[in-house]
Amino acid sequence: MSTAPDPEPRAPKPPLIFDDPLDQQSSDDTDRGWGERPGTDAAADLKRFLDEKPPHHL
Repeated sequence: MSTAPDPEPRAPKPPLIFDDPLDQQSSDDTDRGWGERPGTDAAADLKRFLDEKPPHHL
């Protein structure tokens, strides 16, 4: 008779949460969700605008 090694202990399953997800604020509901870069100045903003300008806006 062979002794099988004990199985690995399983991590507990995360609990089910039945809250309404629309009650929670998402990152799109804040200014941070729109790609602002903190600490930039007007010159950096202009450079970014000119670098990312589509070709049809020449």
